[in-house]
Amino acid sequence: MLRLNLILNNLVHSLPNVVQGDSLISWGHAGKNGEMKEQFDYVVSNPPFNVDFSESVTHKAFQNTDRFFAGVPNIPNKKKDSMAIYQCFLQHILYILKPTGKAAVVVPTGFLTSSSGIPLKIKQRIIDEGWLRGVVSMPSNIFANTGTNVSVIFIDKSNTDGKVILIDASKLGEKVKIDNNQKTVLRDFEIEQIIDTFKQQKEVDDFSKVVTFKEIKDKKYSLSAGQYFDIKIEYVDISEEEFNSRMAEHKQKLNEMFAESHKLEEEIMEQLEQLKFNDK
Repeated sequence: MLRLNLILNNLVHSLPNVVQGDSLISWGHAGKNGEMKEQFDYVVSNPPFNVDFSESVTHKAFQNTDRFFAGVPNIPNKKKDSMAIYQCFLQHILYILKPTGKAAVVVPTGFLTSSSGIPLKIKQRIIDEGWLRGVVSMPSNIFANTGTNVSVIFIDKSNTDGKVILIDASKLGEKVKIDNNQKTVLRDFEIEQIIDTFKQQKEVDDFSKVVTFKEIKDKKYSLSAGQYFDIKIEYVDISEEEFNSRMAEHKQKLNEMFAESHKLEEEIMEQLEQLKFNDK
């Protein structure tokens, strides 16, 4: 499938570089002289998020604590295909990058705000080592075959300026239907907007924010752009008469809602009283 994809996209020059295998166990690529290259300058990955890897993780390769420094996700007892295997792929990518390597990895957006377990340990490593370059939160339904919200994490082990760009692109895109599935498609100008904002490290209200590693640590390693946006409160001058009028209106609405609530409570209690035990 990969070879066919390369041919269809006019990338036939990459055909000799295709290697089939389990990248979590054996990821080497042969160099010009036949030597195995196990570290890379660039990695682009859209790993599986939740898949049954229960047999793979028993391999001795997973005992490498330098590689899987944050640990291996638990194997669910009943639903093995919900194993959060993306956490292993993310650690693997960090491990195989050269000291100046760069990577772009798709992750579930929930990873950005996770505050415990393996996700937190991975984020701590990325931030404490100064490896993060940026994060882009994508619109929902960006993939036609899954409704999972996704984000792209950009790793740059040579991030010398200590700045991180966080972009919330979740409100962008145009909703279309493809094979009866709703999908969000980014338009060309929106893609250019994301790229330009990222490369120029521009701050745009409610869209992007440039932060330091210390700021991320202070936010308990959250990588969600929205948590760093400035909160804006607009004040409007009103007269005392207008204030009292608005307060009276709000009180009236609340009284109506409370009255409706009490009516519903009485109806529910009446229904409960009518319930009888039936031993048949």
